[in-house]
Formats: sequence, C-alpha cells, structure tokens
Amino acid sequence: MNVKAVLNTLGKISLVEGILIVLPLMVSLLYGEMSGAAAFAATIAISAATGGFLLLLTKNHNHLIYAKEGFAIVAGVWILISLIGALPFRFSGVIPHYVDAVFETVSGFTTTGASIIEDVEAISKGMLFWRSFTHFIGGMGFLVFVMAIIPNVTDRSIHILKAEVPGPNVGKIVPKIKDTAKILYLIYIAITAVEIVLLVLGGMPLFDSIVHSFATAGTGGFGIKSDSISSYSPYCQWVIGIFMMLFGVNFNIYYLILIKRFKDIMKSSELWVYISIAFCSTAVITFNNIEIYKRISLSVRHSFFQVSSIMTTTGFATADFDRWGGLPKTILLTLMFIGACAGSTGGGLKVSRVIMLFKIISREIRRLLHPRAVTSIHFEGKKVDENTIGGVSHYFAIYMICFVAAFLLISFEPFGIETNISATAACFNNIGPGLDLVGPTMNYSAYSYFSKIVLSAAMLLGRLEIFPIIIAFSPSVWKNA
Repeated sequence: MNVKAVLNTLGKISLVEGILIVLPLMVSLLYGEMSGAAAFAATIAISAATGGFLLLLTKNHNHLIYAKEGFAIVAGVWILISLIGALPFRFSGVIPHYVDAVFETVSGFTTTGASIIEDVEAISKGMLFWRSFTHFIGGMGFLVFVMAIIPNVTDRSIHILKAEVPGPNVGKIVPKIKDTAKILYLIYIAITAVEIVLLVLGGMPLFDSIVHSFATAGTGGFGIKSDSISSYSPYCQWVIGIFMMLFGVNFNIYYLILIKRFKDIMKSSELWVYISIAFCSTAVITFNNIEIYKRISLSVRHSFFQVSSIMTTTGFATADFDRWGGLPKTILLTLMFIGACAGSTGGGLKVSRVIMLFKIISREIRRLLHPRAVTSIHFEGKKVDENTIGGVSHYFAIYMICFVAAFLLISFEPFGIETNISATAACFNNIGPGLDLVGPTMNYSAYSYFSKIVLSAAMLLGRLEIFPIIIAFSPSVWKNA
C-alpha cells in the first residue's frame, strides 16, 4: 500500500473542500447571516490546516496508484469530507450534536437525503445552500470533480474512477481519464443549469431553483420546505420529476448524444428497461390512486413524481405516499432496491445489475435443463465475460449480507419492522425517506446515536458500492504499508 500517495490525495481533497465551502460562506454573507458565515470560515480554516499538514507530511512521495490505493483513497476521502463538512452545522448550532451533524452531512454527500432536522424552514440560507450543495458535489463524485480540475492526473487514476462511480463496470469515455472526468462534469453542470432556468421560468424563486436543482442533479432530495416539493406549482413538480429521471440515466448516453451515435443509444437495453419499469410502475400506481385523487391528471402527476423520486433514489415528495395502499407502497419499496442506471447519480442495485441477475438466473435454469449446452450471457449487444458475471453475483450476495447486518444492528430500536427495514433500505440505497416513522413527512431524529452511526455507514456503503469501504478497512491491505 502506497500510504503517502493516499494521504497526499486526502490532503488535496481537504484543500478543495475548503475552497468549495467558500460558496456557502458567500451565501451567508449575502443574506447577512454572520453566525453562519463564522461557522463556514472556521471550517475553511480547519480544512486548509488539515490539507496543508497532510501535504507537508507527504511532500516526497511515490505517485503510483494501483487498485488497492484507489479503493483506500475513495473510502478515506468520503469519510474525511463528511467529518469536515459536518463542522458548519455543529459550529453554527443548527445541529447541536456532532453525530447528528455527521449523519446529515454523510446523507448529503452520499445523496441520500435522510435528515434529522425537524424544522428545516428555520435554517439559515447559507446552511440550506450547503446541505443541497453537498448533494451536487457528491452526485457525480467528489474525486471525479477533483480529477477534472487538478493537474498531474494520470491514467492510473482510472482505479479511483472505478472505485467511486457507481455501476458494475466503469471505463473511460475518451482515452484520457482527465478528459473523461471533464466531460462527465460538463454534462452534469449543463443539465443542472437547464433545470435551474426552467424552474425560474416556472415562477420558483432563484434560490429555491438553485438548491432544488442541486438536490435533483445529485438525486439527493434535501428540500428547503417541510412539505418537500408539494407546495410548488404542478409545472415545477413536472420539471423536477422529469429531471430526476434524466439524472438517473447513465451519463454515457448523454455523451453518445453529443457525438451523434443515436443507434448505440437505441440499442441500450438498460435505458429501455429503466424507462419501462418507470412507465409500468407509474401506470399501476396511477390507477390504484384514482380513488384518492379523484382526477386522473392529479393521480398521474403524483404517481409519476414518486416513482421518479424513489427509482432515481432522490427522495423528494409531492404527497405522503406512506398513506397510499399496500400495492403502491410495495412497488415503491421494490424500486428502492432496483435504483437507477449504472453510471448515473442514482443509487440502488442499478438497473444493469438487475438485468444481469435475471440473465444469470435464466442461464442457470437452462444449464439444469440442458447440462451439455453451451450457454453465454449477452448485455448491450456484447458477450459478458465470466469475471463480470461473477462480480455481479458476488456483489449481490455481499449487498444482501450488509443490508441484513445493518437492519439487525438497528432492530433494537423501539420501532416497527416497517420503519426499521425501510429506514435501512432508504439509507443503504441512498433514497432518504422510507415508510411509517421515517416516511416522507417524518425524519430520522428519533433514532439513537448508535443507529445513526450504523445508518451513516450504510449510506457510505451504498454510495461507494461496498467494496471501497471493506477493502480500505481490511488489515491485509495495510499489512505491507
């Protein structure tokens, strides 16, 4: 393990985070929020000191990064930015306890949207901006952003990209990894800017439009009102609902649009399955909810919005879906596990993995029926190698083990099984709201500090897709450090 390379990267990240916190500091100053500005200023100082110390400590280091360094860097960075990012909430007194502040910040960076804040409308503009900005930073990936802007990025940094970008298989869009990172972030920023403009044109205030677009882009779901999105106009709800679906699409699709490879887009089975699941789920829930909303147009809007929100793991709400019938809630709970497309800002298992799992099951059934037959699996028009097939199967097994472990660890809480299991699913799949006591109109403040730590770990495991965290904390990886 190249420890100095890992610590050096952490130092650079700490400095970058300090620079990014300047933005909410400026927002606080703009609105005359001196206590918030002081909290951000103190955090910037700590972030700069931490970064400077780590860089000084690793002044002469070997720049070689392999897979294990990539995993360690990703895990270390996400923990570091969460610990530092929690400081403004604690210093300002918005969140009095540091564990709660870390929970809120981890939820922000992992784009989960689970909150412990009971009266969000009482929070200052600067803190609201920082909450939503953590979604925007974490959505595409903090390290992807850093690779796009810092010099001396080598092709070995693909190990970092693979460890941070969600999905079963991550590669370079273009030959140079730095250019890949730039393309991803330019697409990300451009779509976000379009959403901001459309929301402003729909009558939403500029500040609201910016923070909601940040939360949509990162598929995070931190709102600035107690009722989430329900008090905004139907137009704004449709815009946010559509853009949640757009950010749940693999960003490679948008690159293919830019280079006009439309035939490749039409052949994307993941994209079509993603759209089909969303359409069918919306249709079923719409007809199930007609008795509640009386009008088909109203039922369609609320059903589509919640399907889009849950499937893309954003977590916004226009209605209290916890009061819907058993079938809609079952569908939404299922969508929590399926998630969005690989290579998107969404969480969950990912549509591509779900497709692969069904293909693997189908192949095993064929093998049982025809033991001598030569069977292979194809995905997106290509034959899938056995390493990828094994990787998907192993990931699903570890995913279920981690999910059950997290559920068992919080099961001592005096809440019903619906609350605990949906809380675990919502945090592990980076969704935010669950059912019952953690439903769309509730929050996670009632959980103990121990459970909040467990759920914070679940959020990190879900966002980084388990392996970076497990590998980073494996003693064998550090044995020869």
